[in-house]
Amino acid sequence: MSEFLLELFSEEIPARMQKRAMEDLVRLLDEGFKKAGILQCEFESFVAPRRLGVGVTDLPTATPEVREEKKGPKLGASQAAIDGFIRAAGIASISEARIESDAKKGDYYVVDVVKAGAKTTEIIAELVPQIIRNFPWPKSMRWGEGSLRWVRPLHRVLALFDGEIVPFEIEGIKASNQTEGHRFHGNGVFAVANFADYKTKIAAANVIIDREVRKASILVQAGEICAKNGLELVDDIGLLEEVCGLVDKPFVILGQMDAAFLDLPPEVIRLTLRLNQKYFVANDKATGKLAPYFIVVSNVNASDGGKAIALGNARVLSARLNDARYFWDLDRKTPLASRVAKLDTLVFHEKLGSVGEKVKRIVELAGEIAPLVGANVDDAKRAALLCKADLTTEMVGEFPELQGIMGRYYASLGAVPSRPPIYRGAVERMPPPLQVGEELASVANAIAEHYKPIGPSDNVPTHPVSIAVALADKFDTLVGFFAIGEKPTGSGDPYALRRAALGIIRIILENELHLNYYDLVEYLTVEALTNLALKAVDEAGTISNIAIERGYSEETIHEIVGAETHTHQWAGRRVFEEGIARVKKGLPSFFLDRLKIYLRDQGFEHDIIDAAYAIDDDDLVRIVNRIKALSIFLKTTEGENLLAGYKRAANILKAEEKKGWESADAVVNPSLFKENAEMSLFATLGEISSDLAVFLAKEDFAGALGALSSLRSPIYAFLDDVLVNDADASIRQNRLALLAQLRQMMAKIADFECIRGN
Repeated sequence: MSEFLLELFSEEIPARMQKRAMEDLVRLLDEGFKKAGILQCEFESFVAPRRLGVGVTDLPTATPEVREEKKGPKLGASQAAIDGFIRAAGIASISEARIESDAKKGDYYVVDVVKAGAKTTEIIAELVPQIIRNFPWPKSMRWGEGSLRWVRPLHRVLALFDGEIVPFEIEGIKASNQTEGHRFHGNGVFAVANFADYKTKIAAANVIIDREVRKASILVQAGEICAKNGLELVDDIGLLEEVCGLVDKPFVILGQMDAAFLDLPPEVIRLTLRLNQKYFVANDKATGKLAPYFIVVSNVNASDGGKAIALGNARVLSARLNDARYFWDLDRKTPLASRVAKLDTLVFHEKLGSVGEKVKRIVELAGEIAPLVGANVDDAKRAALLCKADLTTEMVGEFPELQGIMGRYYASLGAVPSRPPIYRGAVERMPPPLQVGEELASVANAIAEHYKPIGPSDNVPTHPVSIAVALADKFDTLVGFFAIGEKPTGSGDPYALRRAALGIIRIILENELHLNYYDLVEYLTVEALTNLALKAVDEAGTISNIAIERGYSEETIHEIVGAETHTHQWAGRRVFEEGIARVKKGLPSFFLDRLKIYLRDQGFEHDIIDAAYAIDDDDLVRIVNRIKALSIFLKTTEGENLLAGYKRAANILKAEEKKGWESADAVVNPSLFKENAEMSLFATLGEISSDLAVFLAKEDFAGALGALSSLRSPIYAFLDDVLVNDADASIRQNRLALLAQLRQMMAKIADFECIRGN
């Protein structure tokens, strides 16, 4: 088998695009090879700042000849159909086709089409230019006078098949066997013979083509530097992924910043270093606090050990941190509570109003949730009132990633005015303000934590006040966007509604909160849609009034505003009713889908999830506890046997129900029992009935399933020894009723019909 080496050499590829580009190159080559008839090969891709490439092994030197049977029209078909078949099959006349017969189709024409194989070099010479021209860069550019677009100007294409140059050209760039190494520490242009030779020579030219090796080198060097200086590197996987794409070979340098900047919040310092400068930060090992040092990953092996580079970077960093300090000092002049009124000037969504209106809804819902999660109602409302206020600060304007975090700092530092801000005539519904001093710690922390969890690896809030505000915020977002018809699609989720739903699920489950989900949704739906309806009333009324003032006729006003929204009442009612319908139709199923995906990610089988969810229950903790108990029980011998017995009984019932038998009104009459097995099953059902009720009342699903397992032997004895379809109709009905009672009892735990049997 043969080997192909491809390297596309250009100016620096943006670091954030490199990993995806490497994956896309492999995908496009693989698709092209398969289309050409090369079905199996091995890829080893690589990427560095100035190069993107792949080595492909196990390639054939040519594709085999392919024979394909092409079926044509029936005998006696029109001449047009026959002529079309001749052209498609590539034959000179229909006489070259043979005739075959089929029982349904009759006699029809058939031609054996032979597709000749192709040399792999020919396939590559055609495929690679196509890939280059159509490469899916997020952003690309043209340069010079050519029409080729690439992420940055493309200088060279290295293409070797078994050591020989694959002959092709694109925009004046001819494929060759040449490349070059590090921009500063390389040794000029050089030729390579194959992939192994390429790896050896490129490494000698101070380029590490393997991303994972570059990342490991950065971590090792940074760890050694920190150990020597009593520091501990702060992990930052995202920054590591980006920085490894900025260097051909990493040289890690320790720099020092002015310690005076440490009076800034550590999150501000870290974000400034990370976003603006791509620096790592370190903690003092002795104190565990942020140290006045930064770690630079350079592409240059400086002769002075990086001292000049560190000093230059320190000067740039000081300028950045001075900007942050200015924002910090400016923001602290205004108490956080005084900023709430400004939220009315920030648009949340055109149809959902301002951020201030959203906050009002969050305040009300947080007050409803607080008692359910053990939070102080006034604290929850206070935190909800302030949770978005830092969006008006300079610091969050510069660093949106710090929203919530800066709110916690400003809430902890600022004095609170003695009177609450005027809030759209709803002051009486706001929680009473604190008179002097700082906000409570629980309130300040809830401001920071109400956005959590931000991602799957993020922690959920655990303090009751934080939980109340976080749930209120996410519920409001879900209900609001579903009410206006902005639900996620298969191709996009611009308002992060899936993340909001998953956040609610995780908060409830990880804190083991017994909440009635549907009641909360119903409450907030009414609350949110009342505001939307009032907004629609205002808009419809404004349009109508303007039209009236301008002297339009009533017919014209109907055309402008719409007959239904001509009156204020119709405008509000229509928005309210349509919104209610959208939420009821879409949100429960959307939420259920998110829960199922979350549980499947946790390792639970989809049929067990469906079985537990079939019970009429919207307490997520209880549902998941059912699923856990079921999952464990059905892996035991007792569980497998009980399920098998249940399936046999259920199949008998389903067969009779198809014939019209009704199980709803079926009553068991013990006096009609003839066999010991049916008496035993009836007695066992009676014995475990009270035990089952006790276990379910305590939500002890493992105990309940254990109680049901005692049914295994009576069920099998009944099914093996008793003829259900007795000639006597009353006996047959009685035995069916007994099986229906069994099914009804087991359905109190889960719908076992949903569970796959062995």
